[in-house]
This record gives sequence, structure tokens and C-alpha cells, in this order.
Amino acid sequence: MLHIGEIQTLLNTAYGDPQKAQARIGRQYYHARHAIQNYRLFYYDAHGELQEDKTRSNIKISHPFFTELADQEVQYLLSNRDRIVVAEDEQLQKELDSYFNENDRFRAELADACTDAVVCGWGWLYAYMNADGRLAFQCADALSVVEADGRYTSDGRDYVLYRYPQRTDMYGHTVYKVLVMDDTQTWTYTQPDSGTITLDEPENGLPNPRPHVLYKKGNSDDTYFEGLGFLPWFRIDNNRERVSGLQPVKSLIDDYDLMSCGLSNNLQDAAEYLVVVSGYGGTDMTELMQNLKTKKVIGTADGGGVEMKTVAVPYEARKVKLELDKENIYQFGMGFDASQVGDGNITNVVIKSRYALLDIKCDKLETHLRQTMGGILDVVLERINQERGTAYTRADVRMDFTRTCITNESDNAAIESTEAATTQTKINTLLAAAAQVGIDPVLPQLCKVLELDETDVQKAIEQADSAQLDSLMQQLEEGATDDTGTEADHAV
Repeated sequence: MLHIGEIQTLLNTAYGDPQKAQARIGRQYYHARHAIQNYRLFYYDAHGELQEDKTRSNIKISHPFFTELADQEVQYLLSNRDRIVVAEDEQLQKELDSYFNENDRFRAELADACTDAVVCGWGWLYAYMNADGRLAFQCADALSVVEADGRYTSDGRDYVLYRYPQRTDMYGHTVYKVLVMDDTQTWTYTQPDSGTITLDEPENGLPNPRPHVLYKKGNSDDTYFEGLGFLPWFRIDNNRERVSGLQPVKSLIDDYDLMSCGLSNNLQDAAEYLVVVSGYGGTDMTELMQNLKTKKVIGTADGGGVEMKTVAVPYEARKVKLELDKENIYQFGMGFDASQVGDGNITNVVIKSRYALLDIKCDKLETHLRQTMGGILDVVLERINQERGTAYTRADVRMDFTRTCITNESDNAAIESTEAATTQTKINTLLAAAAQVGIDPVLPQLCKVLELDETDVQKAIEQADSAQLDSLMQQLEEGATDDTGTEADHAV
């Protein structure tokens, strides 16, 4: 097992990891906490010293483009509402449904892990045994998980450490729980804020460390235990380098925030005006401003005067820059800009072209997701084989991440009409051939076009008498001459 000093070193090293520092920035931008929130204004005073300007407008508005880009990618990737794990064997499919498809729990946890992968660079799913005795999977915070490679641990074993807040007292002091897992058991530790890690005492008769699975049989008071035999952690990577999806667009988002907030500041400052006073007879500018605000009257020397001037706002230049930044954010962030309306001719080809970059990005994430799902399927199939005495392998299962998007209904109707007309033409041609050479040579092709099982059709033909067959053929031949295909479809 890992000793306490080793655990503390692993946690401290992981927190200071530059990769996790970048992941924390991705998490901040996903929650719309941008760099603009720390933006400050400065000026040089009369003595040449830098001073913070707290009188000018300094509006700070975050524009959460990254939130939209990340959610787009995850939801589009998992937009298949049917089964995501499919098997040809009915019994196996029934078993798989109980793990993956019967409720939305797995899909929700998978979506959260994929969101972490896009936002932070990687995401985690944790496997545990639920109350029904089945493996279940839960998303774990990507920034709270630490991998300990056996090549660098004192006992040469692989571990996963998970540190999460357990409670926070009224003074804001947080107590953390630290779980240390290998392939058979789990150790639990407690750590106060910046305090020393201590091994928890056994509670409620449960040992520490404890096996992955503890259960009782029937009414017996005896406790049974079981080790899963594998590290119950599965990582989903966003890319090979495990880099957040924020990286390509962070500077563009920061520039958009700066330009937009700068425009807001210009508009706010334009509400004020410059006071140009000539021949002022007073001695103090403070007195001048006080008179303007309160009495609305000031006195000037002979020949003096007061003129109010406003400052022009560089609106058009900032507007063009904002539009350019927005276009680049969606292009380099490989997202779908839903605000585009085009020229009104929105065909399916146009829609697909707008999804092209998002498809490419989802393809890359899907590759890594399939690798992770493969490891999950291996342990699930092994569990099914143990319980059912079967020998299923991953070759008996496929993953379906077919993506769906909005389409033009008029285009869909036109396509369906064309396909129906093509099918009817094929049927008419085959029926015409059947009238010349008989039904037997044509039957396989006819069944293929009508999507019928040839064996079932052959059995039906064998059970029908010749009068019924002659009547059916006559109806088909008559229907083949119908341009609409209605009679032929009804006869078939």
C-alpha cells in the first residue's frame, strides 16, 4: 500500500501540474469566469507614477462562447436517442440494456464525463456495484482524480487517488476525503484544509481498507466481500495531448470580451461630457464641478464661457471587430453558429455544410470515447459471462454513436418521394419480368426490393393454392400499369 507521505506527495504534485492548471482555466471559462473579470484600468499621474483609474467605466461581461462550443460537441456526439450499445443476440441485448440503455442514468454520467473531457482535456467514469448487484458507472470530477503509475510507487502497484470535499464548516474550512484504490480494495483517508492526511478508523464494522464490494446473502449476518479484479476507473481523453478544447479559441474569446466591454465602456463614458471653461474666475476646479452638479451655475471672468463637449464612440470599428472575432471563434472552435440565417435557401446540403467542422471535432472525440467504452464493455461482458455462464466477447457487440441534426422537412419529403418512385419502378419492372419468365426467378429480387424475408414468402407461396396465386399475379400485373403505384402496393 501507499504510505501517507507518498499520498501527500502525489496530491501536491498533481495540483501543481501545468496540465491541471490549464484544465482549471478550461473549467473557469466553461462557467463563464473569464480573464475579463480581472481587467483593470491604469494611468500615469502628474509625477509619472502608474495609478489605477477607478473613476472610468470598467464594465466586465463574460461572453460564454466556450460553454456553447463544449455543450454542442457533447450533445451532438451523444444525440443518438436509441441504443448506444447494440448486440445481435437477443439475450445479450437484454443484458446490455440493463447496464446501458434501460434508463438515462448511464447516458447522463457519460455526458458529464465527456463534458469534462472537452472542458478539462480528460474525464473519468468510476465503476461500482449498485444495490441490484450490477456494475454501475458514475462521473468523477476530472480535477480531483490522480493516477499513480506502478513504475513510480513504492510497492510497484497501480493506484488511483480521488480527493473530494466532504464538508465545510461555518468558518469556510473544508475537510476532504481521500480514496486510494487498487484492483482489489480501497483505503479511505481524511485531510483538513492544508492539514495532514490520516487513515480513517473502521466504522460500522466495515474494515479500512475495504474490498470493492461488500454484501450479505439472505438473512445471514455474515458479510461477504469481493474484489473487482481491476482498477474501477475509466478515462476519456479529449485528444492525444489531453488538452482542453478551450486552447484554440481562448485568445479570441478574450479579445471579444475586451472589444465588447470596451464598447460598453465607451457608451457609458459618452453619457458624460467634457466641460470646456474659458476665463474661469474661480480658483479651484473642485469648486467648479461642485457648482455644476449642485447649483447648475458657475461664474466666469469677462469674455469667458462654458461649452459642453461629448466624445464620439468608435461604434462601427468595434462592431466589425466583434463580428470578425465571433466568426473566428466558431471557425477555429469548430462549432455550429446557430445565429446564421443565410439567404433563406436552407437545404439539407447547406445544413450539413454548417455542421462539417462540428462533425470533424466529434469524430476525434468519438475515437477516444470508443476506446474508453471498449474497456467498459470488457468488464461488463466478463460480468455477464460469470453470471450467465456465457462466452460473449466484444466482437458480439457494437457501439452506435450515430449523430442526428436538424433537417429541412421539404427536402426530406422530396427525397422520400423520389425513393418511393424508384422503388415502384423496380417493382413494376420485376412484375413485368415475372409475367414472362414466372415468379420463381424474380422472387429473390422482389423480396429484396420490398424488404421481405424470402423464406417466409416462399412458405406462403407453397401454402397458397394455384387460384390464389393466379389472382395475386393478375392484381400485381394490373397494379404495375398504375402510375401512382397504389394498386400494386395494396396487392403486395
